[in-house]
Parts: sequence; structure tokens; C-alpha cells
Amino acid sequence: MNLRDLRYLLAVAEHRHFGRAATALGISQPTLSIQLRKLEETLGVTLFERSPRQVTPTATALALLPHARTALDAADAVAALAEAERDPLRGRLRLGLIPTLAPYLLPLIFGPLRAALPGLSLEPWEDVTQALLDRLARHELDAAILATDTDSAAFMSRPLFSEPFLAALPPDHRLAAESAVSEADLAPDILVLADGHCLRDQALAACGQADARSGALRAASLPTLMNMVAAGYGTTLVPALAAGTARELGLALRPLTGTGGRMVRLAWRRGSARGVAISRLADIVTARLAGFAAGAAAGQV
Repeated sequence: MNLRDLRYLLAVAEHRHFGRAATALGISQPTLSIQLRKLEETLGVTLFERSPRQVTPTATALALLPHARTALDAADAVAALAEAERDPLRGRLRLGLIPTLAPYLLPLIFGPLRAALPGLSLEPWEDVTQALLDRLARHELDAAILATDTDSAAFMSRPLFSEPFLAALPPDHRLAAESAVSEADLAPDILVLADGHCLRDQALAACGQADARSGALRAASLPTLMNMVAAGYGTTLVPALAAGTARELGLALRPLTGTGGRMVRLAWRRGSARGVAISRLADIVTARLAGFAAGAAAGQV
């Protein structure tokens, strides 16, 4: 049994069809079928139930799949590290992003990153802060873009850009006529994200609250939150990068009279082998977002 056999196993389990799996692997169908028969003989078990129209993994195969993925991920990591040693600006870079940043930041940085680092293959992974830090600690990510600093000595971090918050209001809200809104005025009917999102805590802190109002909606995503505001359910704070989406929903956006906002940072493992690529990534993101805070405050985002 070798890594090639494990790739064949995963491909057939995914496609449930020898022909489609063979096409995805770039080999002939007879070759794939023969190699999997050999793997079954080597292991002494049946991995797939075969029919003319479909191939179905057996219970044994399903139990083996996580181990096969782990082995292949480890092998890919070895290859990626070796490639990074030969050329630190080539190979894949697994980048985590929090959900309140990913859909708004990625379109801004993908182009500059491709132009400046054509040999680098960026693999984004979206999740909440603690989940990203856990994956970073387990070497499942190379770096993560967060809106909080890290507390662990195992990580290093670097500021990328400052992102102001904007008051998001229904267009007919009593505060929509104001040129700027105080955080205290938003507090009575502020809507926040569910637990686990750093934006929840930051929004509540900006408005001087320890928790959201009793019974208030706690949305699982920023788009849901903005849609509820558009429906007149309440008010919220949105990060300035999401301003375009908020305006498309018809929300009235106003700058805050206070200093509400967040510092977006890049975090990575101390001593990471991808340090050179991570540093260049940080340089490019910082350059792309230079002057962003001032533009956001002026309503130019």
C-alpha cells in the first residue's frame, strides 16, 4: 500500500464512480479498477460495492477514509515544506479568516497577491477566531487573519490595518437623519452576532454593554444581521469593509462619534517554516488597505 493507493481510494469514495474518479485522477479507468482490487487484496477487505451505475464505499472503507486523508495531508505537508525551503514564495499557504472579514477582504487582496506572488497558492479557510487558532496550533493552517490579538506565546501577530465600525440603521430610523451617531444612542436596540464571533464582543463593548438586550436576535452571520436591520428589527455596527454590502441592502450607514473599530491582525506560529511567505502576505495586505480607515470614515468605502 502506498500514497497513490490512498488517493485512488479517496477519489472513488468521493465520485462514487470509477470513470469520473479516473478522469479526476488523470488515469485510465481499468488502471484505477485494477489498483483498487490490489489494495483490497492487500488489506484483505472489500472497500467498495460495485454496480453498473454506482460504486458504494463499504463500512470498512468509510472507517478508513479519515486515516487516508490524514496520511495524505501529512505527505502533502512534507512536500509543501520542502518546496518552501527551496523557494519560500511558492507552494500552498493555508490562510484562515474570520467570517466577518473573509467575504469582504478576500476580493480586495486576491488580485494583488496573485500579481506579486504568482507561485503562491492561497487556500482560504473561514471560521470563528478560536477555531482558527486551534487549527493554527494543530498545523492545519499556516496563518490566520483575525480581529483580536492572540494570548498564546506560541503565536506571533502583526497589525495589518485599522477597520472602523459604522452605525447601520434602517433607512427610516430616527437616527438616520444624523450626520454621525453615538454608540450610546445605538445601545437600546443593538443587534449582535452569536457567541464565538469576536465582532459580537467588540460591538457590545463599543456601546458600553456587557450583553445584548434580552431576547435580542443573535445572528450566526453578518449578512443575516444586516438583513434583519434592513427589515427594521433593530440597529447594529458593521465593519467598514462590509459597507458596500450594507448599502446594497438599503441600510443607512453613519460614522460613529466615538472611536469604535477593530485592529485586523495576521497571526502565525512562532518559528513557522512559512515565515517568509507570511511576511510578504502581510506586506501586500497592509499596502492594499493603506489609508483604508480614513476612506471609511469619509464614507468612501
